[in-house]
Amino acid sequence: MQSAKKAGFYTLGCKLNFSETSTIARELEQEGIVRARRGESADIYIVNSCSVTEHADKKCRNLIRKIHRMNPGAIIAVTGCYAQLKPNELAAIPGVDLVIGNQEKGELSRKVREIAQKRGISVYACDAEELTSFFAAFSSGDRTRAFLKVQDGCDYRCSYCTIPLARGASRNLPIAQAVAEARKIAAAGQQEIVLTGINTGDFGRTTGESFLDLLRQLDRVPGIQRYRISSIEPNLLTDEIIAFTAGSAKFQPHFHIPLQSGSNWILQQMRRRYDTERFAERIDAVRRVMPDTFFGIDVIVGFPGETEADFLDTYRFLERVNPAFLHVFPYSVRPNTPAAQLPDRVDPHVMEQRVKRLTELSAALHRRFARRFLGCTAGVLFESTRKGGLMFGYTENYLRVEMPYDRQSINRIVPVRLTGWTAEGHLTAEKNNADASNH
Repeated sequence: MQSAKKAGFYTLGCKLNFSETSTIARELEQEGIVRARRGESADIYIVNSCSVTEHADKKCRNLIRKIHRMNPGAIIAVTGCYAQLKPNELAAIPGVDLVIGNQEKGELSRKVREIAQKRGISVYACDAEELTSFFAAFSSGDRTRAFLKVQDGCDYRCSYCTIPLARGASRNLPIAQAVAEARKIAAAGQQEIVLTGINTGDFGRTTGESFLDLLRQLDRVPGIQRYRISSIEPNLLTDEIIAFTAGSAKFQPHFHIPLQSGSNWILQQMRRRYDTERFAERIDAVRRVMPDTFFGIDVIVGFPGETEADFLDTYRFLERVNPAFLHVFPYSVRPNTPAAQLPDRVDPHVMEQRVKRLTELSAALHRRFARRFLGCTAGVLFESTRKGGLMFGYTENYLRVEMPYDRQSINRIVPVRLTGWTAEGHLTAEKNNADASNH
């Protein structure tokens, strides 16, 4: 493959996709294909797609067309959830050479070589029940933080979600292999690992192990200073996991927990496995032992049948639970899901207004949470990015901090004093020689 020497990568969607894209890039590098720099033309483009909403599908299609316009002679390979669910739709887009589903993702580098040798559209995608392989992956582009994939797929059947169709059944790495991957990350000098998966807390389905045992073993890996759990279902956030996190010096007081609705009736229609009372009780259980925890919460607005009263239940529940941040998504009809057949669709304009109201609430909640820590000392793991003479990083509880650029602070946990609040929603900081501690 003499003519194909550089590859460009585009990742859409979740942190799991970022870990997989990075691993694909490393595999191509082993084949002698180097990663193109930002803005540099490439011979091959890999698009790792998302299909969580119709907007995600549209974004992927537009990106592919843009790539083809910029470089009509390049090979374009599309993988990920959109490729798994609608391979022929993607294959029909001009410029696409290869569509590869999630089952064959580990074969992508080999299939790219085949495409380079004989041009022509190739599609590889299987039915959902055949999605059984595990593509081990971790990200390595960021000097500071790595995303480690420990779990894939989902056995839950939420009525609005295509993930079981796109990713298959819940499955996972053996703990020993996950620990080995963490050791590789530590050897590369990265300080923080974010554990990723589709239903991360469901770890152990294929190996008979437990998520708690995984956390315990990772906690012992030398060289890694911080761990974060990217997302965990409220029904899987057990007292034992909470107690372990509270007692660990490495696992951070930061939880991303999907709520989806503050109306119990809507939760039932969504086929979620908890109610608002259980959700609030789990938040309280964490706060009893880690009062300064950052909670990020997912919310879907405009689910079929959601009335104004249901929305107000959600709004008031979120005010009461008082998280640090909201990830707000408008409901999107996904083919082959039970919710797609439900009546009483919410008017798009009403949905837009509800998204706006929750987005404004999120900004207020985040500002309220962050300002609690003004004047306090925190440990910040600083990144290498330099912008306007500033550098950036995150506290233990995931508050973004900016400080005048200091090369010596890159990829180090630096004790700082939190001094102010910016219009962009960051905390400002100055170096503090005292030991870093949370509020």
